[in-house]
Order: sequence, then C-alpha cells, then structure tokens
Amino acid sequence: MDKQKKAEITKTHGKNEKDTGSASVQIALLTERINHLTKHLQEHRQDMHSKRGLMKLVGQRRRLLKYLEKSDLEQFRELKKKLGIR
Repeated sequence: MDKQKKAEITKTHGKNEKDTGSASVQIALLTERINHLTKHLQEHRQDMHSKRGLMKLVGQRRRLLKYLEKSDLEQFRELKKKLGIR
C-alpha cells in the first residue's frame, strides 16, 4: 500500500488527516491489506507464509472490531457497512 492510499483511508475514516491511531482507521487499513493479500493468494495458492500473515491480520482486525463494538456500537455498524465486512 502506498502513502497516497494510506492517507486517503486515514482521511476518510479518521477524525482528521493525522488520526492514524483510532480503531476505525486501523480497521480500514487492515481491511485494505487483507483484500490485497487475498488477491495475491488467489494467484499463488501454495504461498503458506503469506497465508499465515493473512490469518494474523484477520485476527488483529477481529480483535479491533470487538473493541469498537464494545466502545461505540453505532460507529461499529457504520464501519462494517462502509467496508463491506460481514
């Protein structure tokens, strides 16, 4: 992911351009990385190292989503709808 894409995601999901630490921004960045790795693994099915990395990212995103659900349910629902997460 390049700097422009990262800045765009931060601007869209954060309070301001410098807000990189909030849960919603972190979840959006992880979702972008997960989508990229998923496309990679569709072409390279035997790449077990990338598959392990993908599983770690999914687990980290799941933990952040659980935290966001406890702390701010409305933002959690809005973010899931916006990112298309089930």
